[in-house]
Amino acid sequence: MANILLLDSNETARKAMQGILARGGHHFATVATGPEAWVFINSHAGVDLVFVELVLQEGSGLPFIERIKRDCLLKLLPVVVYTGHTNRDAVKRGLELRVQNFLIKPYHEDDIFAEIAKATSNPWRNRHFEERKSFCKMMGYEPDVLQLHLENLHSVLELARNSLLKHAEHKAVRAASEELAVLSNQAEAAGAWGVVDCLKNLNDNAKSGNWTEFVPGLETLEFASRLIFQHLNPTLVPMGFLSEHEQLKEIETHDHAVWFNAPLENRCPVADWPQLQRELDELSGCPIIESVAALFQMAANGHPSCLNPLMDLVDKDPGLAGQMLIAANSLRQTVGNDLAAIEDPRLAMALLGEVRLASQARGLVTTPDRFMAMPPTCNWQQFLIFQIGTARTAMYACNLLDFKDLAALAYTAGLLHDLGKLLLMRLHPIGLRAIFEYARKNRLPLLEAEQLFLGCSTYQMAAYFAEKQGLPRCFSHVMRWLGAPLEATENKELVAVVALARNLCRHNGVGFSGDQPINEALPLEETEEWGVLRQSVFPSFNLRNFELQMHTE
Repeated sequence: MANILLLDSNETARKAMQGILARGGHHFATVATGPEAWVFINSHAGVDLVFVELVLQEGSGLPFIERIKRDCLLKLLPVVVYTGHTNRDAVKRGLELRVQNFLIKPYHEDDIFAEIAKATSNPWRNRHFEERKSFCKMMGYEPDVLQLHLENLHSVLELARNSLLKHAEHKAVRAASEELAVLSNQAEAAGAWGVVDCLKNLNDNAKSGNWTEFVPGLETLEFASRLIFQHLNPTLVPMGFLSEHEQLKEIETHDHAVWFNAPLENRCPVADWPQLQRELDELSGCPIIESVAALFQMAANGHPSCLNPLMDLVDKDPGLAGQMLIAANSLRQTVGNDLAAIEDPRLAMALLGEVRLASQARGLVTTPDRFMAMPPTCNWQQFLIFQIGTARTAMYACNLLDFKDLAALAYTAGLLHDLGKLLLMRLHPIGLRAIFEYARKNRLPLLEAEQLFLGCSTYQMAAYFAEKQGLPRCFSHVMRWLGAPLEATENKELVAVVALARNLCRHNGVGFSGDQPINEALPLEETEEWGVLRQSVFPSFNLRNFELQMHTE
């Protein structure tokens, strides 16, 4: 299996080559211009062969080939000219540049596979390094010693560019030559003769004071580091050759190691509060699960005769509810409306109207629900059940407490209270899973695990986002003080009611909250929530009866 790059601006030719290579099980990438091809190759040392069309929409493919052949490392990269437009001069120049072959379109499958076999029989990267077995014998190395030499060389080359760039800025010939000599000795000890040649070119330019050539040559040094990494990992498929699905899988694999191994490797917090603030600032809206967003988009673009179906969707999804409130309150401020903030998602949708809802539907920020899938109990559906359960329980509690004017607001606050988990799911999905798993395995409160991995809580993230995006302040107050209702300085009853509803849902096993279930709940009269709520009910209020009714609900 080879990694093939095609330089061709013709879309039909690109699709045809992709089909042929897919039948051979090869990885394929395509670019339309010479500069794009140069950038791609310098970013992906795993390219095995390049097919080049001479006639491109933006010039010729020959300058690209000439540039490849001038490079001390890339000059060995096999290039096949496969063109539909040729002439004697082009053929002559191609042969002078010693391309692997010069073929005429249309593509012939057997010819393509023959060129790939030729290129991979002795891969060009290997020719920059000593043959492992014979070199170890000659140097008296054990194989793992040579491996260590190459790994160290890869590391120092990654760091060398900055110091060499400073030498160039100060025109420090001696310092540059000394550093390059040390690097060259390391490259010789590792049998990396291609890197030795690269370093020699740089040293010659430094000694002659040719800094205009020296500085661009440092890019070659960066590529040398990538070349060593690919040599050490020959089966690794570069990111640019992976499909979108494969790229996502690769990123998730990397992120899994970053997050799940962080506590053992003492790398916590993995994402600190200033970083999270910057990432939250860049979000253009409230994250919404892809499947829910698709339903909303279908309904919003279908010219509905009434908004009820859309309102039903918004009433049962925290992301949609949050986004509609953000959009409506932003519109209210834009038109200079002095009325109070809009706190009801249904009213928000009525204000936005059909045209603006269609526009909102097109611009939704989405996230896949699979990022919360951790069998047997953790998944998006169970998490959503918990949010809706908290919302309904909060509304029910308001009615029993005779806070009827607060009931609708409590429902929305309950639906939105854990918006921080949705935000983290969008920004760092593997991080969310790592936090859930760490809390479960170590039987810790989720808040404690969040502080370890993030240096803050997801409630803090939600409150920050809500204030930045212009959600009504009552909702950010709930998010901010949910864990400590007695500390709330505003909307205390609302905070306490939602906190009470959340704990009741946890105690009664409603859906999945991310936290451990509450097996032995405190009597209601001993909780912080009741410490706030008792101040707003009649002295004759039957607390025992209220508690039984809440558990029944």
